[in-house]
Amino acid sequence: MYAVLETGSKQYRVTAGDTLEIERLPVDAGQSFTFDRVLLVNNDGKITVGAPTVAGAGVVADVVSHIRGEKKVTFKMKRRKGYHKKIGHRQELTIVKITEIKA
Repeated sequence: MYAVLETGSKQYRVTAGDTLEIERLPVDAGQSFTFDRVLLVNNDGKITVGAPTVAGAGVVADVVSHIRGEKKVTFKMKRRKGYHKKIGHRQELTIVKITEIKA
């Protein structure tokens, strides 16, 4: 059994027991969180596709920890103008472990 869920404007295909790094959730570490935006559920070959979400479906996950992702560096430069700019960014992430898929 697997499901496709949407969080942080990204879609993830998950099964029970998976561990994901997703964008930061407003939940403390150690608590559970339920994803309501489930786009597709495959229950042993029986596929249910939502329009846009599957009614009554949810994915329950435990929040493991909060981390910061790797640093991405952007360098902007215009030649012969003396303009250069270095910008860095680290994304705030949450590690979740999928415990159950409710169809």
